[in-house]
Amino acid sequence: MLLSEGAVADIAVRDEAVADKVQGLFPQQNIFICNAEEEESINHLRTEIEKIGGDAPLYDGFVHSIAFADYSAGLKAFHETPKKAFLQALDISCFSLIAISNVLSKCLKQDASVVTISISTTRMASENYAYMAPIKAALDSSLAFLTKSFSSFSQVRFNAVAPSLLKTSASAGIPGYADSYLYAEKVIPRKRAVSTEEAASVAVFLLSPRSSGIVSQKIIVDAGMETNYFDKEIIKKVISIE
Repeated sequence: MLLSEGAVADIAVRDEAVADKVQGLFPQQNIFICNAEEEESINHLRTEIEKIGGDAPLYDGFVHSIAFADYSAGLKAFHETPKKAFLQALDISCFSLIAISNVLSKCLKQDASVVTISISTTRMASENYAYMAPIKAALDSSLAFLTKSFSSFSQVRFNAVAPSLLKTSASAGIPGYADSYLYAEKVIPRKRAVSTEEAASVAVFLLSPRSSGIVSQKIIVDAGMETNYFDKEIIKKVISIE
């Protein structure tokens, strides 16, 4: 969507296998490797950027769209969350924004915009999403602290796009996600889930100067889902089942 608006974009992905696929989709773009779990790889991103542009180019902003949770052990009650899995997810899904922002701090224009991808609510205790909700809450909180920290030398602002359930390849790895997605469609007033394009449109807006007054915010994109939990059709079905 950024490209359709005339933007020039560099793309960073996890590994060579993903890079090959993405290069096929975007043959004109620079593709970098950056494993968000490895500090050396994050630091190397800046080096690679400088190689192609001499002095590091000044970006108008960047989108942080990185998340990972290890559900290989199956669903567990939240209080049984394995420490290793929680800390790995926190490192990749939250701390990576801080680390990448630090490494790219001198590559950003003075009024650049940084956008991360969150979720519409971290207060709904969805059993299958489990410990990722508290991690996204930490990601949301980091927006204010990053903005404040960067304000000592720039006007870079940090915001989040927070969509409700999306149909993506990443979400397919969450146990029980398909059922939650279908339920969300029923709760949304229009009876149709949020599309990736709708979420992407908000990200493009937040990257643009038109959103210059929006700082340290989470913009919810849920098509009204949180206003319609007591939808009469759903209530009727639940009561009839009981």
